[in-house]
Amino acid sequence: MPSEYRLILKHAFEPGYTPDLACYLRHGGYETLRKGLTLPPRTLPDGRVMTAQEQIREEVVKSGLRGRGGAGFPCGLKWGFVDRKSGKPIYLICNADESEPGTFKDRQIIHRDPHQLLEGMILACFANDVHLGFIYIRGEFTEGAKILERALAEAREAGFLGRNILGTGYDLDIIVHRGAGAYICGEETGLIESLEGKRPYPRIKPPYFPAVLGLYMCPTIVNNVETLCNIKHIVAMGGAEFAKIGTPNNTGTRLVSLSGHVRKPGCYEIETGKVTLGELIFDPAFGGGLREGRQLQAIIPGGVSAKVFRAGERVTLRRRGLDGREVVEEKDVLDLPYDFDTLIAAGSMSGSGAIIVVDDSVSMVDVLANISAFFAHESCGQCTPCREGSLWMAKILKRLAGGRGRRRDADDLLHIADNIPGGRTICAFGDACSWPVQSTVAKFKEQFVARGAEAEARQAAEQAGAESGGRPVGAGTVRVPMTR
Repeated sequence: MPSEYRLILKHAFEPGYTPDLACYLRHGGYETLRKGLTLPPRTLPDGRVMTAQEQIREEVVKSGLRGRGGAGFPCGLKWGFVDRKSGKPIYLICNADESEPGTFKDRQIIHRDPHQLLEGMILACFANDVHLGFIYIRGEFTEGAKILERALAEAREAGFLGRNILGTGYDLDIIVHRGAGAYICGEETGLIESLEGKRPYPRIKPPYFPAVLGLYMCPTIVNNVETLCNIKHIVAMGGAEFAKIGTPNNTGTRLVSLSGHVRKPGCYEIETGKVTLGELIFDPAFGGGLREGRQLQAIIPGGVSAKVFRAGERVTLRRRGLDGREVVEEKDVLDLPYDFDTLIAAGSMSGSGAIIVVDDSVSMVDVLANISAFFAHESCGQCTPCREGSLWMAKILKRLAGGRGRRRDADDLLHIADNIPGGRTICAFGDACSWPVQSTVAKFKEQFVARGAEAEARQAAEQAGAESGGRPVGAGTVRVPMTR
């Protein structure tokens, strides 16, 4: 039977566990920080001496930890890109701008166990010679920002932050910066622009890779809340032990935000790749299945920017075996292990770990209209394909969902969506707003065509009635203005 594997959320939901420092210390808090800051230098067989910072970075590489913000890029490799020879200060930013619809995992950490985040962040800063870090938090997380400010004050008072941390000579301060509720600030360079006080237009890469030219044109690391929490556990148990959790290339645990038409929506922690999509939705340990009398219609596996799966869909997975040969297997989407690589191979992604379940009580036309309205509102407007394309898709879907559509709307939507991604925009927002349209229209096209056909038939009947009654053509017809 599948079950949760709580590592990051080990104490968060325990009765009586509180977010204050005293409670965290009673549960062994900041002991790993002491260990990390006082690691003795290690001499290698070739005579080279590894500093404590280099040892921590090596353990992160060994752990195989991948970023939990959406892209799944290897954390150790990302740290390895940092320009350490420029002479400029290095900054670390915790991305707490959790704005992907359907995602609420980072909020659980911030509200329930903020010192775990701070301990992981301090260790990450130490490992990368950072002396000033930032937590960029979503503007709507008002209470979360207050909790973090209190936690930072407690950590400073106890000597875990500030000058000469724990008597080791290491200096670090961390600042909480509240955003203004823009989804685009989840993109790391847009976040950096916002943190500098500018409009959050994502930067062109190259040359503006954050590891070289980030905050204030200095080397910068941007990591997600969940990613940074894992640093504490990697230092505590060692990279090799951490890599035993989960599956190869998908190590550690994942926090999964499960929502939609399930009996038990919530935040669950699993070993990466050891629980399937079907188990997360239907097993009593997780979602507990659908509501009485309802049938599964669709699954959005990684936040609304992920391509949708249709219930009953079978996907062909192509992988390389241990011997290097290609292995081909066919699976029902419910049998897909929830990890980075499998969902990508199946044509979607796990993204930020948000699973949205859709039953047969709603139309996919209405679901997609809601999603597209969000993306049209959140586009920063810098790139023409994204700015115009996201708006036109939202307009068409609003008209279609409102009963004024056409049969050809499905094809028009695909035409627009196909011409936004593929390197035509500076950041991945263009892809993110296109993928839901591409996959949902393709897999549920009959619903879009039927809705358009109904509207055309109704409009034809209205026109015929108007003509037979001697009124001007179109009289009595409700016009839906195509406004943003």
